[in-house]
Amino acid sequence: MTGALEGIKVLDLSRVLAGPWTGQLLADLGAEVIKVERPGCGDDTRQWAPPSLPDGTAAYFLCANRGKKSLTVDIAKPEGQEIVRRLAADADVLIENYKVGGLAKYGLDYASLAELNPRLVYCSVTGFGQDGPYAQMAGYDYIVQGMSGLMSITGPADGEPHKVGVAVTDLFTGLYAANAIQAALWARQGSGRGQHIDMALFDCALAMLANVNMNWLVGGGVPPRLGNAHPNIVPYQVFKCAGDGHFILACGNDRQFRSVCELIGRPELADDPRFASNPQRVAHRDVLVPFLTAGFLAQPRDAWLAQLDQAGVPCGPINTVDEAFADPQIRHRRMQIELPGLDGEAVPLVACPIKLSDTPPQYRDAPPRLGQHTDALLEQAGYDAEAIARLRGAGVI
Repeated sequence: MTGALEGIKVLDLSRVLAGPWTGQLLADLGAEVIKVERPGCGDDTRQWAPPSLPDGTAAYFLCANRGKKSLTVDIAKPEGQEIVRRLAADADVLIENYKVGGLAKYGLDYASLAELNPRLVYCSVTGFGQDGPYAQMAGYDYIVQGMSGLMSITGPADGEPHKVGVAVTDLFTGLYAANAIQAALWARQGSGRGQHIDMALFDCALAMLANVNMNWLVGGGVPPRLGNAHPNIVPYQVFKCAGDGHFILACGNDRQFRSVCELIGRPELADDPRFASNPQRVAHRDVLVPFLTAGFLAQPRDAWLAQLDQAGVPCGPINTVDEAFADPQIRHRRMQIELPGLDGEAVPLVACPIKLSDTPPQYRDAPPRLGQHTDALLEQAGYDAEAIARLRGAGVI
């Protein structure tokens, strides 16, 4: 069974997370992805440990580099630039996350490579895009979470702004970039030409604020930080219960709210004009939520989850990561996989969440060792053994 992107060749010159996340998704979907890394050290995340595999490869690196081939090339040297140009000549896609203009001095920018290969889809990932007053600034997920407004709505209502627990603006950008690349490949079917894709973490982070953005654009009020509450739906938040348990209640309509009121022994709340509709509940959340908070202290978490589920009210536990992996649904969906490493050891990985009936994701290789495929890739590009030895001796590879 072949992947949906079988036959697509990708050069991944990116490092850390946003660009590598893009490349990994394309690899999962069947593309051949060649990760171009610096000799001797490679992607920064190879050393972002602990934890790590016995060979020292950091778990962070493993999360975004499955299914790729590793080629070590020093692109600061003319011979290294020639290697990349030779590979780009018949590539379909190139991904890079250098500072704006950083690859032009090596002749590896879009304009230069498009002359060599007009069909090349060239995806640049930066913090702030290829133009504008911040174009030359380095982009970091944490800082972009703050600048985009995401942190202003994340964290306790009466506490300081919080970042999300993972680098979500990197991940958002990686997903948008993978979509953009596939759109450009589809457009190339008709035009015969590739194009330059300009992806910015700042743009993507702002776009992902979704309904919160629209609340400001339409309503005019600056969205507040609500902790675990929802800006547009009440009750839709975390509640404490007997013992030390907590659970999520996601009550989305009036019928469900009435069921909640009956379960906590306060059916009259559903008929109170202040709470009879969702807009009223949002307007009077400060009055309503204490009633619900007191009611949910009567029983332990699992008892509430069972009763709410029976009543058709959306709810769920707050799992730790180990509990999430142990969840029977996650196990059924086979979201944890293992691939053999070079030494035959099992490398644990998280599966691609995309389910395709005819062209499912391909799990061909564990994340590569640094330079693992250098010789084989150079041989395919036309370098003989003597030339490869000379390049290695000169520190180019």
